[in-house]
Amino acid sequence: MSANPSIIAPPARLLLATDLSSRCDRALDRAAQIAGEWQAELIALNVLDVAASPDQALAWATGADADCVLKIARQQLARDLSGLDIRATMQMARGGDAAATIREAAASTDCGLVITGVARNEFFGRCLLGSTVERLARSLPQPLLVVRNRVRGPYRRIVVATDFSVSSRHTLLATARLFPGRELILYHACEIPLDGVSDRPSKTRLNCDIEQGECAEFLATSELPADTRIRSVIEQGALETTLTQYVRNHEIDLVAMGTHGRSGVMNILLGSTAAKLLDWLPCDSLVVREPRAARLGHVPAAVRH
Repeated sequence: MSANPSIIAPPARLLLATDLSSRCDRALDRAAQIAGEWQAELIALNVLDVAASPDQALAWATGADADCVLKIARQQLARDLSGLDIRATMQMARGGDAAATIREAAASTDCGLVITGVARNEFFGRCLLGSTVERLARSLPQPLLVVRNRVRGPYRRIVVATDFSVSSRHTLLATARLFPGRELILYHACEIPLDGVSDRPSKTRLNCDIEQGECAEFLATSELPADTRIRSVIEQGALETTLTQYVRNHEIDLVAMGTHGRSGVMNILLGSTAAKLLDWLPCDSLVVREPRAARLGHVPAAVRH
């Protein structure tokens, strides 16, 4: 594995997208932890939404104008950021398309990572699908970190889900750049043959042997930094169930995944498998778009093999 100069340094700026509700507190804590670890500047963005804040809703209901409501939101965000031992700045925006506003803010401030919380109602939508998070994952050029758990220190146990596609390789390289020095676990789910019940064990072994060979070739052709520590795990079964179980059994902190892949399994936020995966995973998720998909402005259709 040769060192790739383009994946050496973590980003200098991070964008936290927050609705100022308690469910985004974990995202704020994680953003502050990462900003401190990377010596990066944190930009905290709130897209004004009176439905997300009781103070804002009350002000609006009593006839306050937009400037007054914006002032209330700014004061709350300032309180949330006070006391953090990092460089932090605030940005406020008025309503509209939250996902588009977040994308524009990330681009204009040259942020290399966007961080937000997971929620099941109101601002970020029910269960991710149809939500701001989904729209960001479809169109955001930067990696998107969706925070679910409390912060108990830096990410240590990181899984990179793979189907050995170009998108998976980009996800692996991006994860190695963002979290240098960690041991990365390259995880692949090997589908169990459904036909020929009598010879299923032999077919399963053959499939897994083939997948092991593909995994070795995938790693050999990935230009990872020289100090990257990585090991591979291949398990049998559907990705959403096997990976969820693996995360729970091994106390994984973070799962990184691409936006599409050759088998459709990595067709994040488009197919039912990926929807289940993001909903079921009991840990934080990092969604990484392939550069080509970002340039085209859409997620290409998966090519099945």
